[in-house]
Amino acid sequence: MSGHMFRTRFREQIVAEFLPPSRERKAQKVVVLCDGMPSIPRKQSLSEFLAAKGFWVIYPRYRGAWESGGEFLERSPHEDILDIIDDLPKELEEIAFGRRFRLSPDKIFIIGGSFGGAAAILASLDPRVARVIANCPVVDWRILDRSEKVETSKENYAEYIREAFGNGYRLSDANWEKLRGGSFYSPWHHRADITGSKVMIFHAKDDPHVPYEGSEKFAEITGVTLKSLQRGGHVSTDYIVRRYWTQIKKFFDSA
Repeated sequence: MSGHMFRTRFREQIVAEFLPPSRERKAQKVVVLCDGMPSIPRKQSLSEFLAAKGFWVIYPRYRGAWESGGEFLERSPHEDILDIIDDLPKELEEIAFGRRFRLSPDKIFIIGGSFGGAAAILASLDPRVARVIANCPVVDWRILDRSEKVETSKENYAEYIREAFGNGYRLSDANWEKLRGGSFYSPWHHRADITGSKVMIFHAKDDPHVPYEGSEKFAEITGVTLKSLQRGGHVSTDYIVRRYWTQIKKFFDSA
């Protein structure tokens, strides 16, 4: 199984890689991985780690990103995750050879980092999602207007993305600007609706890209669990999941 991820498509637009657990289990537990942005899809090794722990793993590309169809940020990326969850009780068809997999999940977990941390937290609002891990998540897009040197405060970020990533992201200025409105794709906007017991946040205090203070304030208000790291910068989700797997598994098992 190692090294070979299958590919499928949800809603005719969302391309996702997936892996069944390395050994069949009675209960079907699914982890959906939500990528940061901009990033190159490379969570295959994390997918293998989770499959070895007994999880089905689904690793999608947001609409408008990489192999998926559509325009990026035309809709909130967490809606792509909910569309996938809607489709899950059906069979998964592997694109290349048409092999079919039966997947009707007993429990659904979401792990997202940075930009994808917002998708994970917002997906927690859906009753079908049992537990969520958000690593250094963006909880409030007002960070885009900070005067300090934050990567995303570049004057025309959408233009930078188009230049640096070509068609990796089909991102218009107008869609990027929707983030500044304060309600679109914003965990902070939904802070009153968050069920604190469903969410665990990891964040390093010295994160240079996504301010730790945002997670701290969000945790205070919502009651989500915040695991603070003294240092580590904008730490990778792969590292967090492996390093803190005992805690994460315990959190998942509590669902």
